Amino acid sequence: MGRAAQEENVTAHPRARLDDLVHQPVRFSLLAGLAQADWLEFRFLRDALEISDSLLSRQASILEQAGYVAIRKGHVGKWPRTWLKLTLLGRTAFNDHLSTLREIVQAPTDTSL
Repeated sequence: MGRAAQEENVTAHPRARLDDLVHQPVRFSLLAGLAQADWLEFRFLRDALEISDSLLSRQASILEQAGYVAIRKGHVGKWPRTWLKLTLLGRTAFNDHLSTLREIVQAPTDTSL
């Protein structure tokens, strides 16, 4: 097989469609959680994902800048609160990423190697 054919095979693999923003484990977990609800409170996500405030804040900001997550700040009584929501773009990116992972897992493999 020629080099061009080999390169075409590499880029034809579904892994080329994986979204690096979604693929990072904390961001993937965050998006998976947000895909299950409308708005989720920051503290709930922090505890569910078992991560620190600073890590969640950093990863949520990255996803917000990409347009995948909306962040809303407000108060409950006199206490400040932050809520996160998956945007339509974020839901599409997460679902596409998940479909690609399923495609990779279900792809036939050459067992003769």
